[in-house]
Amino acid sequence: MSEPEAKQPDTEKSASEEPVPEDAAEAHAGETTGEAAEEIVEEAAEAPEDGDLEAAEAPAERDPEAEIADLNDKLLRSLAETENLRRRAQKEREDTAKYAVAGFARDLLSVADNLGRAIEALPENPGAPDEALNGFIEGVRLTERELAAVFERHDVERVEPMGEKFDPNFHEAMFEIPTGDAEPGVVVQIMEVGYVLRERLLRAAKVGIARPLPEAEKGERVDTTA
Repeated sequence: MSEPEAKQPDTEKSASEEPVPEDAAEAHAGETTGEAAEEIVEEAAEAPEDGDLEAAEAPAERDPEAEIADLNDKLLRSLAETENLRRRAQKEREDTAKYAVAGFARDLLSVADNLGRAIEALPENPGAPDEALNGFIEGVRLTERELAAVFERHDVERVEPMGEKFDPNFHEAMFEIPTGDAEPGVVVQIMEVGYVLRERLLRAAKVGIARPLPEAEKGERVDTTA
């Protein structure tokens, strides 16, 4: 029988499995620690100091005189705005008080018109001796005068522009009348009287205005638009 082969020792080992000398390991650790220390020192040098950071974050100090002037300007503007609001509110209250009866007065204009037409239709000197009829006529005239007095107390005035220059703010032109007795643009006929409450128009007067006769007409026409 053949003799068993003798087992040879494994002499092939990886280089990485070889033990590292202690001196080399300590040297490598020292190099790593030195590099970390250098990085920390560099970061500390680059980081701003606490005083510099506070100075950068602190707002720039303002000039006291400039700040006082700014506050004074804001105060004056606020006072002016408050005064304007007060004046505007006061004017609105005054206008409300002055023109509170405008709607009511406008509704009464038709009543005044009807009374006026009734009086115009009455004879100036009624020949009938009927006392009842005469009393009725006098009653209509008294009513018309009383209504006119009420209008006057509340500053409601009639607009009767006969012979005046046409004014589109208070007159409404209904037609033109060729005539040589008046200058062009003058009111020569009133179809319906107008009324104003103080300076506010309640109703424009409806009028007819003069225009030149055909032979004297030079193409000039009056602007009757408001």
